[in-house]
Amino acid sequence: MPKNLLEQLRKYTTVVADTGDFEAMEQFRPTDATTNPSLIAAAAQMPHYQPLVDGVLRDARTELGEAATDQAVANLAFQRLAVAFGKKILAIIPGRVSTEVDARLSYDTQSTIAQARAIIAQYDAAGVGRDRILIKIASTWEGIRAAEVLEKEGIHCNLTLLFGLHQAVAAAEAGVTLISPFVGRILDWYKKDTGRDFRGSDDPGVKSVTRIYNYFKKFGYKTVVMGASFRNLGEICELAGCDLLTISPQLLAELEATPGTLPRKLDAKAAQAMAIERIPMDKDVFDAMHAADRMASDKLSEGIEGFSSALVKLEKLLAARLAELESRTPATV
Repeated sequence: MPKNLLEQLRKYTTVVADTGDFEAMEQFRPTDATTNPSLIAAAAQMPHYQPLVDGVLRDARTELGEAATDQAVANLAFQRLAVAFGKKILAIIPGRVSTEVDARLSYDTQSTIAQARAIIAQYDAAGVGRDRILIKIASTWEGIRAAEVLEKEGIHCNLTLLFGLHQAVAAAEAGVTLISPFVGRILDWYKKDTGRDFRGSDDPGVKSVTRIYNYFKKFGYKTVVMGASFRNLGEICELAGCDLLTISPQLLAELEATPGTLPRKLDAKAAQAMAIERIPMDKDVFDAMHAADRMASDKLSEGIEGFSSALVKLEKLLAARLAELESRTPATV
């Protein structure tokens, strides 16, 4: 019998689960996993994760004291919850988990560095090796500069919300461990802007990741490419051979249920033979390329706003849960 597409994809590419749901990870056995506030919020509302959420809220209240506002406790609880989920995930998967810095810090280099160090300190205290953690940071110029500092400290980074080649080149020049170009969100922008649909290798998101992958392999960067934010199986199949792909449980299930042949599309040796011009990168070049790329400018701003909004919603959810806990058991919270 022919193998399914998921089995074949694993021959070329490290498969990452784009979810905060432990059961989905156990089902699809990804090597790595990545989460964000939206995914954590969805998981946190599942009844079987409630004891974990409640424990984190109680610990945050104890740490900050009775005088702290519910909002302050909820903010600390989010940071603790992201690590608590990360530790649970690492008990399931063999590889790494990405834990995200507050998206509201995306244009603040020093605050991003401080929060990343705080996240790593929690994992260090739990005995989790730094080789199993990626700190997830938005691909602003300020975020990339923060990642450069963190990488020199042995804190590995995943640069997310990446839409343009300029972001990718700047991240690679900064020595980051991994980048996450957003395939589906690029497609969304072009469909809205042009009124067209795109398929297969014509998909603008596929083209963008292919260009980035080939550039990295041509010039020998150690930074690896993890395609993210997929809308359909076609996008995934066109990027077979990419270093990593982070895929939702729904699309993982479709890949597993689909028989057929999956050829390799991206190849490092082929990229090394390509005629590609190197881009000298600094802040002026980055800013000029970003300003000239309407899609990247729009989607980066939109992505930061979206992740920030999701975090605000999660904090409200946690604050409401805290109030409920304290109204029921005031003596023990």
